[in-house]
Amino acid sequence: MLATIREDIHTAFDRDPATRTTWEALTCYPGLHAIWMHRIAHACWGAQFFWLGRFISHIARWLTGIEIHPGATIGKRFFIDHGMGIVIGETTEVGDDVTLYHGVTLGGTTWEKIKRHPTLQDGVIVGAGAKVLGAITIGEQSRIGANSVVFKDVPAHSTVVGIPGTVVATTESLIEDGKINLDHHLLANPVAEALGHVLKMIDDVNARVDAFHSDGKEDGAKASKKLEKDRISEQEKLERFLGGGI
Repeated sequence: MLATIREDIHTAFDRDPATRTTWEALTCYPGLHAIWMHRIAHACWGAQFFWLGRFISHIARWLTGIEIHPGATIGKRFFIDHGMGIVIGETTEVGDDVTLYHGVTLGGTTWEKIKRHPTLQDGVIVGAGAKVLGAITIGEQSRIGANSVVFKDVPAHSTVVGIPGTVVATTESLIEDGKINLDHHLLANPVAEALGHVLKMIDDVNARVDAFHSDGKEDGAKASKKLEKDRISEQEKLERFLGGGI
């Protein structure tokens, strides 16, 4: 137990540049307090002391502002930065080296008593205010941008932003020597990209109309076919952003 607590404190130094001393981390980090109390609650839950597990979880929420259901399974070196307003549902599964920021919800989407909450694989980072909903899987080393809403599976090494969440980039390793990449501002803008596709489609339509008035340099039918192919390509890209996310 002491070795695990030491590892948790070391993780705070690795993930939060504001951490200054071990005593500060031990006494002033609600994310650490929440995960320590969750481990006790989870042990009670596993031993079928369900009320006791829920009561410990309730006390932890009152003390830290972080609600973790005692049934949730959480791996090693899990770190919650700030933490206020985080909600983690009963059937959530969290791998190793996962980081959550304040306001994150790992929620369910069905009344059925089945696996209904997300699975976050190793090394996932979820930005402030993001909502990850349903029995979906967020692939390892993926990053969910702040305030995104994700309800479909995310491939490994992906960057997801927007509502609904859209994969906008791939990521390299987000954790090196235990430290995470804090460049949260370096994310793509899917709305701007979608508008770019719309403008490109408009340009293609205009060019296609102009092709009917050929100046003899290029056959009109050939130019029209080329422009149509380009238009379809841009439309497919646009539908990816506007037609349902991931």
